[in-house]
Amino acid sequence: MTPLPKDFIEQTRAIFGEDLWHDFIRAMEEEPPVSIRLNPYKNHNRWTVTDGERVPWCRNGYYLASRPQFTFDPLLHAGAYYVQEASSMFLDEVLRQNISNPNEIIALDLCAAPGGKSTVMRAALGPDSILISNEPNGKRAQILSENIQKWGAPNMFVTNNYPTIFRKSGLMFDLILTDVPCSGEGMFRKDEGAIGEWSLENVERCHQLQREIVNEAWYCLRPGGLMIYSTCTFNTREDEENVKWILEEFDAEIIPVKTKSEWNITGSLLKGFTEPVYRFIPGRVRGEGLFMAVIRKKGNHCLTPKEKKLQGLQKLKVIYEARKPEPTPQVELSYEQALQYLRREALTLPNDTPRGILTVTYQGLPLGQVKNIGSRANNLYPKEWRIKSTHIADKVVVLNPQKNNELAEK
Repeated sequence: MTPLPKDFIEQTRAIFGEDLWHDFIRAMEEEPPVSIRLNPYKNHNRWTVTDGERVPWCRNGYYLASRPQFTFDPLLHAGAYYVQEASSMFLDEVLRQNISNPNEIIALDLCAAPGGKSTVMRAALGPDSILISNEPNGKRAQILSENIQKWGAPNMFVTNNYPTIFRKSGLMFDLILTDVPCSGEGMFRKDEGAIGEWSLENVERCHQLQREIVNEAWYCLRPGGLMIYSTCTFNTREDEENVKWILEEFDAEIIPVKTKSEWNITGSLLKGFTEPVYRFIPGRVRGEGLFMAVIRKKGNHCLTPKEKKLQGLQKLKVIYEARKPEPTPQVELSYEQALQYLRREALTLPNDTPRGILTVTYQGLPLGQVKNIGSRANNLYPKEWRIKSTHIADKVVVLNPQKNNELAEK
């Protein structure tokens, strides 16, 4: 592992204290846990998780005993599940405790790529709620769009705008997630590249950028609405100090979240700041680093019609809108055929297969479309999504068919 920067060690050790620091250092020598989250919009009651153990703060989250070759699992590409580190799934618990009308919410994930927390939000909100998943960076916005399309949930928009555009648009939201760009300390174990990019100067740049983003987002939040502030870093400069600033700068109050002691979540580490915030630190929790706080904008929350709330949508750069697909004949693929399709290779289908545009499925879930001309089926899978590896993998089994309702009842 890449050595940790000296400045990081000195700063974080002082923040954590000796016991927490030694737990963290020990965890840095261990392999990160592997976890996935089932997609309720793809009928997750059909599946059981192979060698899975539930993530305690997320209804659809599971730890896996080992890391499979996810790339070669067609069910991943079909959106049956999302690979996400477990700490980030805490957002599910936050939303379920604090959203009383899940079918009437207009929500914004302001810095959404690659899409993990957006899919958590979409699963926790009712199908009639609307979620805008935004990513300012163009390349990352395309990755976000791919993941949201594969998730396949209704009433979702993917946009590519800077936060100031939302403020100018006049759009108002009941719920805003500001999962702000940060110095990435919580990803050191999972991504060694983040270690090389870390510096005290970058911490300070992130601290200022985070405040700028929150300032723009606050004006888009309806009175009574919730802002969830989160980072994947440890230092108090980007975490508690920014939450303290929000409470002092705006007409805001912090909202507690009920947790269980066995989850081993750490509270505030800023001296003199005792408001309820939630830190996930490797060595104490089974997951990567995360910081989260739930903040309410004071005032009376009056829900207005969706049409009125979305009047400013035309001012945004929208790159994807979830719509109900036109029905087409379906043809089921074998595992080997599914990998051929995901590599964007031509397929040969049975002679009695209908001609024209077809939806190809794997274990009943759509993967995409082909144009069957008889002698072959031309592959319509997006070029930028194709599996580039020619490696021949053994069949990857992450999910097994569910034979009863045991999973739904747990």
